[in-house]
Amino acid sequence: MTTGIRIGLVVNPVAGLGGRVGLKGSDGAEVQRRARTLGARPAATLRAEVTLRQLNVLARSLTLLTAAGPMGADAAQAAGLHATVVHRPAGPDTTAADTRAAVRALVAAGTDLLLFCGGDGTARDVLAALGPGPGPPVLGIPAGVKMHSAVFAVHPRAAAEVAAAWAGGEGVRLVSAEVMDRDEAALRDGRISARLHGWLTVPVLPSRVQQRKTGSSATDPEALGGIAAEVAGRVGPGGLLALGPGGTTQAVAAALGAADACPGGVDVLRLEPGGTARIVVRDARADQLLALPAAPWIALSPIGGQGFLLGRGNQQITPELLRTAGPERLLVLATEAKLAALAGRPLLLDTGDPALDHALSGHVRVITGRRSSAVYRLTG
Repeated sequence: MTTGIRIGLVVNPVAGLGGRVGLKGSDGAEVQRRARTLGARPAATLRAEVTLRQLNVLARSLTLLTAAGPMGADAAQAAGLHATVVHRPAGPDTTAADTRAAVRALVAAGTDLLLFCGGDGTARDVLAALGPGPGPPVLGIPAGVKMHSAVFAVHPRAAAEVAAAWAGGEGVRLVSAEVMDRDEAALRDGRISARLHGWLTVPVLPSRVQQRKTGSSATDPEALGGIAAEVAGRVGPGGLLALGPGGTTQAVAAALGAADACPGGVDVLRLEPGGTARIVVRDARADQLLALPAAPWIALSPIGGQGFLLGRGNQQITPELLRTAGPERLLVLATEAKLAALAGRPLLLDTGDPALDHALSGHVRVITGRRSSAVYRLTG
């Protein structure tokens, strides 16, 4: 990158650390320690690197400003780019305070567009650092567990596409987008609590920036009972079913007789004769899913309003598991009302494996009730 538009980058190196190990988030030193103990590995730097490599291809007349080490410079170096370091974290273990300090340093250095790599917690830190006054537009590179906010690109490559289009003045709108976050501690206790923290100005290209999550539409008992019956029929007695998080899937679990399913996690159910089910692994980690004695069926419901099927809150469903199970064992569940609320927008994939996202893209049959389905577009 040479001179011209100044892009600022700050990476939260521990973003998403708790995803594959089923911790519902990565906020706090104790959660991060536990995630590492369970075998979690940081991935935010790799996600930022994907964005920078693509951005370098699309727009070469840019100056990259960043923070030292894992907060941005490491990703730039891995992508083969020169970056000017304008902030150094206080120590090797970065915190939310480091993120806020890095954002303030990038703004002071004249950043024209701020990219941050993380999740909803990181978005809150960016919001806090910018404060109520005027600041540069902001775009999130998705690397967290949840990402319910409307400030993220749909995947790291899309972040580069939006940034390059903005730098070139090519049809990008600036909109005020919500920063949302869930209470991770409440979610680990089985309670779902989320709130709006504020708004950030975000550059938007159609289909390249995600919508905010909306509330569950799992309110039609007849349709949900029909979906549960259809799932039971597909899986069959003795079959294993990995049931993803969300209001729709939790209602389906209850209809199958597993009312104690984890609201924010992935449960493994064994189907019994008569169409009922019992939980054999509650709130499973990625390694537990891969260790199952047989490849499970995988039942997921897209996030309301966003349309994400994979890559948001269900990172326990890894590319390895999806390949082992095969696309024929992937069941997509949604009521007709939930699909209608997407207003024609496709279902989305962000598994972190572009080849798998491409292989799964196309059209998928969505189970909407007993002997009822809809064909819907799925894209990565």
